[in-house]
Amino acid sequence: MDGSFGADLHEKISKLKAAHLREGFPSAETRIAWLDKAIALLVDHSDAICAAISEDFGHRSKDQSLLGDIVTSITALKYSKKYVRKWMKPEKRSPEFPLGLLGARAELQFQPKGVVGVISPWNFPVSMVFVPLAGIFAAGNRAMIKPSEFTPRTSDMMKKLIGEYFDDDEATVVTGEGDVGAAFTQLPFDHIIFTGSTGVARHVMRAAADNLVPVTLELGGKSPAIFSESADYEKSAQRLMNGKALNAGQICTAPDYVLVPVSKKTELVENIKKAVATMYGAGIKDNDDYTSIINQRHYDRLKGLLEDARDKGADVIELNPQGEDFSQQQHLKMPPYLILDPSDDMAVMREEIFGPILPVKGYNGVDEAIDFINDGPRPLALYYFGDDNAERDRILSRTTVGGVTVNDTLMHVAQEDLPFGGVGASGMGAYHGRDGFLEFSHKKSVLHQTGSELISFLRPPYGDFYRKQMNAKVKA
Repeated sequence: MDGSFGADLHEKISKLKAAHLREGFPSAETRIAWLDKAIALLVDHSDAICAAISEDFGHRSKDQSLLGDIVTSITALKYSKKYVRKWMKPEKRSPEFPLGLLGARAELQFQPKGVVGVISPWNFPVSMVFVPLAGIFAAGNRAMIKPSEFTPRTSDMMKKLIGEYFDDDEATVVTGEGDVGAAFTQLPFDHIIFTGSTGVARHVMRAAADNLVPVTLELGGKSPAIFSESADYEKSAQRLMNGKALNAGQICTAPDYVLVPVSKKTELVENIKKAVATMYGAGIKDNDDYTSIINQRHYDRLKGLLEDARDKGADVIELNPQGEDFSQQQHLKMPPYLILDPSDDMAVMREEIFGPILPVKGYNGVDEAIDFINDGPRPLALYYFGDDNAERDRILSRTTVGGVTVNDTLMHVAQEDLPFGGVGASGMGAYHGRDGFLEFSHKKSVLHQTGSELISFLRPPYGDFYRKQMNAKVKA
């Protein structure tokens, strides 16, 4: 690790680790105090935080940032605060016979891991710091945070505010470009949580392996939305496009493509057009409710996906209710697009889109849809629209995905009593609520041995009683 920032990073983590060792397991009161500090920070500075996010994006409405970053974070922190005392209690387990009969006790204790490294993304630059912190603090850990360099104003504000609300041996923030991020992953954390792309996750996991640091990886992938013959197409299209247009599709759990019965494709497309016109009928270009693409590089990448689809013969439909000209604009806004019946060789079907582009692919029979999903990497989310319970259960039982919302999008992620996480290429580990507490805790097994010497037969010299007991176990 080179450069002055390397020494600074080591100094910061050393201070956090020293405090953890010096002060031992934090009490419930200390953990609640940390959670309260985080809540107060967000409440006190919500307007300034929303303004910084909008400036980083070019434009994102305060309403959207309040929902996606501020309220989501406060909800998670308050949920952990409510239940942390209950979660901290040791969990009783049952000793094997005859130990339990003789008075032995077994339990599971939940021990803080120590110092957790948080590597957060740009798409929700605040909630992807504070939602993990809800579990990290509840579990009694200290945190070192590396926010995204793509949202520099928000990241700088997080560094300033966390520095004001927390002691530097409780939580600290480091900012910088990719070289700082790479050095960050090489530190000897007790756990790392990374939210971002699958490609970068591979580098994080390799670096963490050098120090045998356990990782939680929250990634993305191509999350499908499956429409059934039985779906309410008008209502379902509205919910689908709300999930796709929110944050201009820059969400890891946004529906990445739609599978629809061939006979219903036209009906779905017409209802999608109607849904977009309802949400953005006054226009998109200067609409306060519609978010910009984060930067020029991502904007050009999305334009490249559209060009590749057109070049390969796709029917590309721009959803632009007012027919606005987006070639000249102050911010990098992109209206939603549909790509009808894309071929598998199109980039839009091979890469995670992370923007307002939605491929719509027809299928004949639900097994064809299932096979298409299973032919690709395991997705972070799946959305089923319909009222056919047998069909729904068949899809859920034959696909492996991170999480599911039925008859809507995104909503399972907002439930603190449900774990959030991926599987395979979409991630590993899960957090939110008690699952976050468990993810960032070491589950320590403790057996309190009986004082009875009736167990002495387990020590040499072995006799007939010992052999009788062992033979009984073998033949049981």
